[in-house]
Amino acid sequence: MRVIAGKFRSRKLHAPAGMEVRPTSDRMRESLFNVVAPFTPDSIWIDAFSGSGAVGIEALSRGARYVYFLEAEKKAVRAIRDNFDALGIDSDFELLQGNAVASLHSLDARGIECDICFLDPPYSAHGAYAQALRVLSDSALLKESSMVIAEHDKHFDPGPSHGRLHRHRELKQGDAVLSFYRLSALEKREEGAGTEGDEQAAGRAT
Repeated sequence: MRVIAGKFRSRKLHAPAGMEVRPTSDRMRESLFNVVAPFTPDSIWIDAFSGSGAVGIEALSRGARYVYFLEAEKKAVRAIRDNFDALGIDSDFELLQGNAVASLHSLDARGIECDICFLDPPYSAHGAYAQALRVLSDSALLKESSMVIAEHDKHFDPGPSHGRLHRHRELKQGDAVLSFYRLSALEKREEGAGTEGDEQAAGRAT
């Protein structure tokens, strides 16, 4: 694996040994950043189920302001730290070791907001997708402009919607798929209408 573009371009990345962690392939990472590259400079990322950290490191390489790496597997955490050391990355990130869903709750409690959240659980951990997407939907981690991207196997569909999050795009490559989610435009309009209605009612009341 290598960093594809940016200040760390072509630098080699370490991947943890074993089958517990499945790093996003260089080709899929390139496809992902072909979509999100315009939104990456000065952005805040959450790289959940980070694995080797390749996606979050790619984001930093391309000018992301800050990346939160969430990973539970000890071998993967070591690989992420090795990659930081090899590339000289010593700032603009936080590595949270532990259950990724619990870490999302923790970030929410701290008032963190992200622009892009990338989810890449083990393909067999189907329940982790629903848990993470539901937490994101119910949290204040996302802004109206935020994007959530889940990588999954082509034989598994994480679902078209989870609470306020609705899928608006799929990108397929080989056996892998990227599902892109945003907060529902309809619910945004309803929330805005509700606020406007409340203000109008308040005006009438006075």
